[in-house]
Amino acid sequence: MKSEFEFIRDLRLLFPAPAGIRGIGDDCAIIPQSGGADTLVSTDMLMEGVHFLRDDITPYQLGWKSGASNFSDIAAMGGEPTGCFLALSVPAYISDEWVSGFMGGFREISEKYGFPLLGGDTTASPDRICICVTVIGKAPSGRSRERGMALPGDLVCVTGTLGDSAAGLDAVLKGLPRTDEVPYLIERHYLPSPRLAEGLILSRNEGVHAMIDISDGLGSDLRHILDESGVGAEVDTDSLPLSERLLSFCRRYESDPLRFALSGGEDYELLFTVDAFCESRIEVPHTVIGRITSGRELKWRGASVDYRGFNHFRKI
Repeated sequence: MKSEFEFIRDLRLLFPAPAGIRGIGDDCAIIPQSGGADTLVSTDMLMEGVHFLRDDITPYQLGWKSGASNFSDIAAMGGEPTGCFLALSVPAYISDEWVSGFMGGFREISEKYGFPLLGGDTTASPDRICICVTVIGKAPSGRSRERGMALPGDLVCVTGTLGDSAAGLDAVLKGLPRTDEVPYLIERHYLPSPRLAEGLILSRNEGVHAMIDISDGLGSDLRHILDESGVGAEVDTDSLPLSERLLSFCRRYESDPLRFALSGGEDYELLFTVDAFCESRIEVPHTVIGRITSGRELKWRGASVDYRGFNHFRKI
């Protein structure tokens, strides 16, 4: 079967967006409205056995994560929240207490970030839980930050630290003892924080060009920016922001921190490009990790591996 991203490219050809609308190919669709505003819409799913292990994650944590992973798409566009819709499919053996805990987590993150639940659907499932969330946001007309806006000479920047969530997932899958730094890393995986405030601030800076959230890993998500913008990049792997807990975890279990930071995903930090002359005026804490080039190649300075991220139809 084709890779996930080849499949999406085929869909873009099969379903071209109407004139004036930004359709398939970004974190959100952009639909212009009257009065100088754009509506932002995005849909994502979480499938048991793919995105989460029900026996490990609590219902509350899953409810929170279901919201966070979707709200992050609005953050990546520099938008403000409007509301969300939830479709939940569960097997008959799931208890009322489980559903109540899930909805408690979803409600808390929805209230924290201003995404009221406006509707959705519920249905039975034969054997596993499936969660689908649609988010709606808004932005001033033409102010959304798209993947295809990077320019040669831009600096490549990220918010926060990278790789913590992937290391947390690694600890879960390997059944590692939940001592020392492991609980922190698992919490980063199960209870991520979408960078909505940061996305808004960045979108108001004219020097900020392309933006995306890091959901599939920097190795994939940076390539989305490069492909859409028709540019290349050089990334200094020694400059990647890595937490002390991640580095300690990697020393303890003899793991490669770059693999977690570049190929892991689900950090839900923001990756963006900015004019080099404007970078010092950005009011959001961030790290410069590289530069956009005029070619089409992605080069990892300081690493011999061509790191790539997660692909839902195959691991690359």
